[in-house]
Amino acid sequence: MADKKRKIELLAPARDAATAKEAILHGADAVYMGAPSHGARAAATNSLADIAEVVEFAHRFDARVYITVNTLVYDSEIKDVEQMIRDLYLIGVDALIVQDMGILEMDIPPIALHSSTQCDTRDADKARFLQDAGFSQIVLARELTLNEIHSIYEATDVPLEVFVHGALCVSFSGDCQASFLATGRSANRGECAQMCRLPYDLCDEKGNILIKGKHLLSLKDMNRIDKIEALLDAGASSFKIEGRLKSEAYVKNTVAAYRAEIDRVIAAHPEKYERSSRGVSELTFTPDLDDVFNRGFTEYFLTQRKETGIASFDSPKAIGRPVGKVRQVRGNCITISGDVDLANGDGLGYFDESDTFTGFRLNKVEGNRLFLRKPLNIPVGTTIYRNRSKEFDDRMALRTAVRYIPVDMTLRVINPLLIALDIAVDKATVATAVLDLEKPLETANSDQKEARQRVLAKLGDSVYRLQNLTDLAGNHFIPASTLTALRRKAVDTLNSARRASYPRDYRRAGVDKLKLWKEDSDLDCRDNVSNGLARRFYLSAGAKRITPAMEVMKPDLTVDQQVMETRYCLRRELGACLKTKSAGKYPDRLYLKSGNNRYRLCFDCDKCMMRVIRPAQ
Repeated sequence: MADKKRKIELLAPARDAATAKEAILHGADAVYMGAPSHGARAAATNSLADIAEVVEFAHRFDARVYITVNTLVYDSEIKDVEQMIRDLYLIGVDALIVQDMGILEMDIPPIALHSSTQCDTRDADKARFLQDAGFSQIVLARELTLNEIHSIYEATDVPLEVFVHGALCVSFSGDCQASFLATGRSANRGECAQMCRLPYDLCDEKGNILIKGKHLLSLKDMNRIDKIEALLDAGASSFKIEGRLKSEAYVKNTVAAYRAEIDRVIAAHPEKYERSSRGVSELTFTPDLDDVFNRGFTEYFLTQRKETGIASFDSPKAIGRPVGKVRQVRGNCITISGDVDLANGDGLGYFDESDTFTGFRLNKVEGNRLFLRKPLNIPVGTTIYRNRSKEFDDRMALRTAVRYIPVDMTLRVINPLLIALDIAVDKATVATAVLDLEKPLETANSDQKEARQRVLAKLGDSVYRLQNLTDLAGNHFIPASTLTALRRKAVDTLNSARRASYPRDYRRAGVDKLKLWKEDSDLDCRDNVSNGLARRFYLSAGAKRITPAMEVMKPDLTVDQQVMETRYCLRRELGACLKTKSAGKYPDRLYLKSGNNRYRLCFDCDKCMMRVIRPAQ
């Protein structure tokens, strides 16, 4: 993409309409939320009526609404999905986030399409393919480095979307069959069983346990708030927060934190970047990313191709901040060391003797004495963590943000029987209201400018706030009721003008001769072809052989099945990389075992990748 001033987008998740509105109020330029069906979070669907409500609210600030239709679609579902997409287009949805290429072959309106993370876009070849197929925005794999992002930026001319915060899949997104093969629940159908969050035993070839009961595939959460400028320099334009199942408080806090940092960078480089929506968010709190659910943080390979310390072996839960160590236990009273800053109702936790994180609720606190509802046998010296703040939850349950659009007004007297009010947003969108008077204006006995400004500034429930008033009405006396009517007419005119001029995106035209990104022209089950339309699409792009997705064929359990491919390497995380002297810390052949599930780990040192294989049954 050629260097030019870029519109920058903060993209927030929303499980429902209320959360979507809060995300926008707290500074999001766009929100993504689940469709009535076929979204990759089956527990986060939304009705058409709720989505329409969010669209109307978002567009007041020129913010966008993207709807996820990013699961695989079966042949029997195509007609229903087509109708759903038509309905989404009619209510004004800005774009769909999709992974199934069959959607490009459906009979649907020209709604803009964005590629989902399930499209597994790791390099420039795949990104160009998606761009040429007609995608208007491409989300990149979470695992990419800054240099890899930049190479894709230089090879494409559509906005690039990158994840900056939230939970991480250990496998490349869209390339994980662990849940489906182990439980029958497909991640690519929105029903991930989160196999990566389970405890596993690390075993050798003979079944000897080397590490017992640790969450060896569970990663920390992504946090790239300190790398916004570097990501912009690399070519990213859309910054995506993960979390369509997260709480409203989580979304409020995280959006507000990233809004502040993105605004800081844009303000430092106004010649290069501009915000993609309008409005100023005023907060009643100071955002802090440590105050909401997290498993600890990682940049996740952004600056280090061989980053370590990215897993959370002890627990897949939010552990929180340490608050002190147990000094004494008497019944339901625990005395801890250190300066205690806790409140009644806080959520606390500790690691028990089996290294399992156990949570409990603080009933009452007096100094450094903690009173529980029931006794707990916690050994002296155990570290206590706080993973939920009652004070924070209570504060975030209130109204915590107001978003408004600054406007400039010019009041004019055209003649004694005709007055006008011009109202402008960013000195660009200008609306004018003219009011005919029943009788000529009289001359005032005193200066009226302050009184007129008070009336015109009463913008009520609108999204506008008066920034500057140019009062050209001189010494005329204009009744407050007349100014109120003029102001309302001007605001209505401005709203109509902005609705009429809202820049709707449409589906990008694809190239005439689409060329498959794969040199061998073969698609395997990991390419997730689940219907005849997707098959037709890929055949027209030059595919020779197409193996259907696992979800639509019976997996052959008599052969090895790759269930994950990941840039995360367990050996490297354990300090036993095969390319180092410490490789001998563990044997060459390693296995993971959880319940009846056993997986072989394969280490591709040339590509610095790990593959998780389910052995033949």
